[in-house]
Amino acid sequence: MSDTEPKPSDSPNPSGKPTVRRRYVRAVGPRLQKVLMVVWALLALLGANSVYLATVTFLEWLDRDQGLSYQNYFYQLQFLGHLILGLVFVVPFVLFLGGHVWNTWNRPNRRAVWVGYGILVTSLVLLISGVLLIRLDGVEFLQIKNPSGRSLVYWLHVGTPLACVWLYILHRLAGPRIRWRMGLAWAGGVALVVLAMIGLHRHDPRVWHAQAPAAGEQYFHPSAARTSTGNLIPARTLMNNEYCMECHKDVYDSWFH
Repeated sequence: MSDTEPKPSDSPNPSGKPTVRRRYVRAVGPRLQKVLMVVWALLALLGANSVYLATVTFLEWLDRDQGLSYQNYFYQLQFLGHLILGLVFVVPFVLFLGGHVWNTWNRPNRRAVWVGYGILVTSLVLLISGVLLIRLDGVEFLQIKNPSGRSLVYWLHVGTPLACVWLYILHRLAGPRIRWRMGLAWAGGVALVVLAMIGLHRHDPRVWHAQAPAAGEQYFHPSAARTSTGNLIPARTLMNNEYCMECHKDVYDSWFH
């Protein structure tokens, strides 16, 4: 017999038939606990990354009348990181959900079970909406081109994490006691990462090793334009011809000849 199969008891019940007892299976066993640790670590990185992206989007919304954009090079790196982290997160998260549901679907605490199903459905909406927002060249069937439909999917992707947090708290309130200290420590770590990302927002790694002109500002004259750091822009940043050719092939061909 396996550990989860029913085993007959030694003492019969009043009806004369042997009673059947099921071995208790932990909702999160040792193996599943390891998967959960990976999920929490990736979720912390994704949470910090998402808060940073949401902050930049909110600032642009506040300054929409001035037409300002805060989507600099660091923002683009974090946006790419959001896509990569999201795709990596899918595998351990789905493994944990599958194992957790398998261990708890028949538990007598039906309130915790049904709230858990709510987390499952909401999480699937979150993951699917994230995949639908990805745009890949040559993959037309996954792309939503209708503005209203894409906006709906976007707001589902933004709103479902908040719903997941609320449902998770309800799920834990219906089951084992919540370890608030661990939760606060996790949230504090996420907040520190967010602050670090906001501090790095104004930095551009491409110009960290740029050299200042040896003769000072004479290289900028007679133009009054200056770079933000006063340094020369690296040649590899300006001479990215193949990248320009992707959108302006006619101009590239004219320049090339």
